[in-house]
Amino acid sequence: MNILPPAATAPPPMPKPPTTEDKLRAKAVELEAAFLAEMLQFAGLDAKGDSFGGGIGEDQFASFLRQEQATLMAERGGIGLAESLFRALVDRGAVQQGAP
Repeated sequence: MNILPPAATAPPPMPKPPTTEDKLRAKAVELEAAFLAEMLQFAGLDAKGDSFGGGIGEDQFASFLRQEQATLMAERGGIGLAESLFRALVDRGAVQQGAP
């Protein structure tokens, strides 16, 4: 029984390094997520549950859940704050000047 060597494959292409524009957009989304997390907190998302709540553990980890929900919202378009911030920074020339 002959065992054939694995077929030679080309290595995967190297990913492109993020551009200044990519970094700027990521920071804008991060800022929108922080804003949304605060808004969700004040909207009562972390309010105490009924008698079947999670107790002290739920209290300790509610902020993590709220932050993750806000991050997912912002990454999926959110309320448009990240795009507005990004466009304002691009219009001010942050991308052309090489600002982080």
